[in-house]
Order: sequence, then structure tokens, then C-alpha cells
Amino acid sequence: MKMYISVFKLRLYNGLQYRSAALAGIATQFFWGFIIIMVFEAFYSQLANTPPISLTQLITYIWLQQSFLAFIMLWFRDNELFQLITTGNIAYELCRPSEIYGFWYAKLLAQRLASAMLRSLPILIVAFFLPQPYRLSLPPDPSTLLLFSITLILGLFVLVSISMLIYISVFVTMSPVGSLLMFGVIGEFFAGMVIPIPLMPVWLQHIANLLPFHLAADFPFRVYSGHIPKEEALTGIITQFIWLAALVGLGSFAMRRALRRVVVQGG
Repeated sequence: MKMYISVFKLRLYNGLQYRSAALAGIATQFFWGFIIIMVFEAFYSQLANTPPISLTQLITYIWLQQSFLAFIMLWFRDNELFQLITTGNIAYELCRPSEIYGFWYAKLLAQRLASAMLRSLPILIVAFFLPQPYRLSLPPDPSTLLLFSITLILGLFVLVSISMLIYISVFVTMSPVGSLLMFGVIGEFFAGMVIPIPLMPVWLQHIANLLPFHLAADFPFRVYSGHIPKEEALTGIITQFIWLAALVGLGSFAMRRALRRVVVQGG
């Protein structure tokens, strides 16, 4: 365990050095945030019926999405890991006195956390002071904020577990692009990153709620705004734990199977 914590710390400190990239990312996320909000604002202005999620809650949802993008984006990639698999340099990883799944998991977790630490706070601060209707709202009460923090962190662990499956799948496909498209496009849609889940047709909502993707994005963001009641949030936290255990177990098993069949060029 100490080894994995050391890897986590090293990757975290390394990721915090990329401040210029973080500033560029903040500007980009503000741009997209305003564009998305204006699109939904125009859409809501033409509604005749009461929407399933209010415009204020939706704007909060969008700003949280932009603030914690590093926590929820499935297309986030570590090209170093992809190259280890596709070039055969995975042999060096096999020589480490550690289990590869935990080693890679710690690296990916630290990378996402470092990126979010650099970007999330500036976006949140500015979004809190924007004029209406573009302002990020506060949660209804402190207990809701606590629930949001728990669901957000658990969602991060769930998403890293899903990301690990993307990297493991490259052992079979040998195509990082194919694996990212397969998981990324489907996953981000059902996470509510394209269309918030409450705005989807009911039959599509049922499918999204059966999959783990929404637990990393849609679920914690709607907990923050109060759209999901506290009792339902507590049930969702249990669901997050169940999915996390299942995904880690599946990932560890798949990694062991993949490493048994791995072929390294040159013997």
C-alpha cells in the first residue's frame, strides 16, 4: 500500500506543475460553459410545460460539469500507458515488485485529481459571482454539500475503474483510439455529459440509470443542486460502492488474464 501511495503522491506533484495548461483549460471550459448554458436557455424559453429540472439547477449542473471535468471525462488519456501496451514496453512494468492494476490505478487517480485541483476552484469562484441567470447556485444546505462531496469522490473512483477497463481493452484491440471511442462516446452520453439525464426520454433514463457512468457525473451534480433528495442520495452512495467493488474486481481479473496472454516483441 505504501508503494501505491508513493506513486500517487509523485504523480500528483508532477501534475500540479502544468499551470499553463490549466489556465488554457479554464478559458476553454468557460467558453463551452457559456455556449451550453445559452443553448439550454433558448430551449427553456420555448417550453410550454414544466421541465423535469429547473433552469437554475441545470446551470449549476453545467458549471459543476465544467469545474470537475477532469473527474468525469472518459476521453482523458495517459499516452504513456497506451505506449507501454502497444510497443511491448509493458515488460518493464512486469518487472516492478507491485501489482500493475493498483500501480496504474494510483497514477490515473493522481493525474485526474491534480488536473481538477488546478482548474476547479477558479471556475467555481468566478461562476459564483456571475450575474443571473448564469450564476452557480449554492447547495440548499450544508448536509447536501457533504453528500455532494462524498458522491463526487466516489464517482471519481468509479470513473478511474472504468478508465482502467479502457486501458486493459487495448491488450486485445491494440488500438487506443478504438477503445476510447467505444467507451468514451457511449460512456459520456450515459453519464449525462451531452444531455442531462432528466432531459432524456424516460426509456433512455432507465438505461442510463442501469449503467455506472452516471454515478460519476449526473448523480453527484444533481445531489448538489437538490434535484436528487437526500434519501435517494444515500441509496445512490450504496450503489456507487457496489459498482466500485464490481468494477475493481472485474478490472483486476481482466488485467491478470491479459497479462497471461501478453506477447512481448523479442521474447
